[in-house]
Formats: sequence, structure tokens, C-alpha cells
Amino acid sequence: MSSHHIVRDDQEPALIIANGAACQSELLGQLLEWSPLVVVLDSAIERVMELDIKVDILLGDFDRNFNPELYKTKQFPIEIIHTPDQDKTDLEKAFDYLISRNITAVNVVWATGKRADHTITNITNIIRYRDTLKIVILDDHSKIFLLPKKFEKWYPANTPISLIPIGHVTGIQSTNLFYPLQGDSLTLGLRTGSSNYVAQDGIVSIEHNEGDLLLMECVD
Repeated sequence: MSSHHIVRDDQEPALIIANGAACQSELLGQLLEWSPLVVVLDSAIERVMELDIKVDILLGDFDRNFNPELYKTKQFPIEIIHTPDQDKTDLEKAFDYLISRNITAVNVVWATGKRADHTITNITNIIRYRDTLKIVILDDHSKIFLLPKKFEKWYPANTPISLIPIGHVTGIQSTNLFYPLQGDSLTLGLRTGSSNYVAQDGIVSIEHNEGDLLLMECVD
């Protein structure tokens, strides 16, 4: 795999490569091709370099005797950002960094799998940044993002779609889902909209009144 980027007027989302389970090279290559800025978190740089990927930013707290200076030559030019704050995860600090640069959208890979606590934290942190950063988390089986109050997108029939509330979500209305929602409420831990799917080729619409609702486009 090679470097990036082919970009269109810097309109494409940045890319963060975290340190969870790796995704297939095809997915990573597609994201790299269109990313104007690639950020890798902490010691994941070792895994990234094994794939012959060129990155722009190496960011992290660099604990556990990790020496980022070793990569200045191997990844030249690279910007190294030390973020020692232990009250935030490296992924949160990467989000903060993008916001400081007025970047408004980011794709994230290698943020799921491995440790369950990291996976849950990374997914639910989408909510924390709802007003400042459009975050999409991707792996080989899922694409996860926060829904606006009104959402429409064309899908082929039988596409698996899960609606996962973070907390309590009210007034959910849907069209073109096999299990329709008609003013329903969903609550994490009690009732979710997992394992629904698209009824037929066409537009799926989802609206909700209050709360934070994640959409997960999933494949087996």
C-alpha cells in the first residue's frame, strides 16, 4: 500500500488511524486515496509503516517508552504532536486537534475490535463532538455515524441497518425499513433498533425528535 492523497479542493474528510483491530487493505486504501490529512495515533505508527503508508501527523501521549523521534526520518516530513493529557483518550485528542485546525469531518479506522472498552468509548464519543466534527467510524463490517434529526439516503434492498440510541431517543419515524418505526422511542440497554434492513431499493428516511441516534450500516 502506498501513500495518499488525491483531493478535491481540500473538501474530503481527514483520516485518523487508531490502534484497534486492522481493517482490510481495500477499505484503508480507498480512504487514503481521498484524505487530505492522515493522522496516526501513538504506537499504531509501527503497524502503519509495515503497510508502507505515508502519514502527516503522529499524535499521542507516547507512554510505555515509545520514542516518536525515531519516525522523523522514516516518515519525513511528519508533524509529531505530544498530547500527555491523561484525562482524554488519544482519539479524543486527535478530534480536538482537527477542530483546532477548523477541519469539520473525519473518517476513523482501526477504532473498533480488540478491547471492548476502547470500542464502546470510541463509538459513543461521536456524541461528544456532535456540534463540531462530523465523525464516521468504519471497519470491515460497519459504518457508524450520528444521524441528524432528518436523514435520507438511497440504499439497495436488504442492506442491514441498525439504529442505536445513545441514551433515550424519542419520536422516531422511518420509511422503507422492513421493521418500520412510527413515533417509536429507543433506549440503550432496553430497546434498540438493531438488525433492521432496507425493504426495497430506494430512499430510506429516518426522523427523530429528541436524543442522539447512531446509524450503523452493517455487513456480515
